[in-house]
Amino acid sequence: MRREARPLAVLRWAGLTALGLFTALPLYVMGVTALRPLEDVRDGFAWLPARLTPEAFGSMWSTADLAAHFANGALVASCSAALSVLIAVFAAYAVSRYRFPGRELFRVAVLTTQVLPGVLFLLPLYLIYASIGRATGILLQGSPFGLIIAYSTFSLPFSILLLVGYFDTLPRELDEAALIDGASPLGALLRVVLPAARPGIAAVAIYAFMAAWGETLFASIMTDAGSRTVAIGLREYATESSAHWNEVMAASLTVSLPVVAGFLLLQRYFVRGLTAGALR
Repeated sequence: MRREARPLAVLRWAGLTALGLFTALPLYVMGVTALRPLEDVRDGFAWLPARLTPEAFGSMWSTADLAAHFANGALVASCSAALSVLIAVFAAYAVSRYRFPGRELFRVAVLTTQVLPGVLFLLPLYLIYASIGRATGILLQGSPFGLIIAYSTFSLPFSILLLVGYFDTLPRELDEAALIDGASPLGALLRVVLPAARPGIAAVAIYAFMAAWGETLFASIMTDAGSRTVAIGLREYATESSAHWNEVMAASLTVSLPVVAGFLLLQRYFVRGLTAGALR
């Protein structure tokens, strides 16, 4: 048995090593490029550069309005994640706990939206926003609020499906015990079910935040100079005549920190939430 287990262990470690290198090499290239002077970067990539300087991490804030783009991206991603979680919790709880006409049709409709590419919704959504602006004077085009609404609707289907699967794993006795103690259905959800569903909610929040933080297609069309997010703001480091590649890499590493930090802080909830939803 040991002879059979040893090759499997070697293969496992070889696979993990290859996966680690596949993940680490791009980060190494980005880090090395960010720490090299621009003139050295233009000469070509060097695995062991002769000169390293953190200058790009300081100049990237003045070359482009990165702070404003960072704030816009954080506002849009945080609000869209919060809105997605809020709606998904109530929708998923209703589907998981109640039987109503059209329940299965609703689940199929939600699942069907996941197979449609997002680019199909770009022009219709743009026209809807333009029509709302003409009719009411509310400008959603070129506004962070327009992106918040769009990103929330895009992440809702997966969020609902994931939370339905997670709520299904929670025993109904939790709800029944709360109702017997005098809680309303809403009180049972808020006081009993939601604390037990924190891993699933964390998974939904991280997913919605990541989807909004790095999205470029809708952000490039539905933002203006004052509402650009970080994914679009990175383009400002390149002009028709030159490109500040070291600052591009430095800015890319910097704007990745919120997602990485959030994932590391909520990693155990994220993994448990995805596992419970997938197993269901």
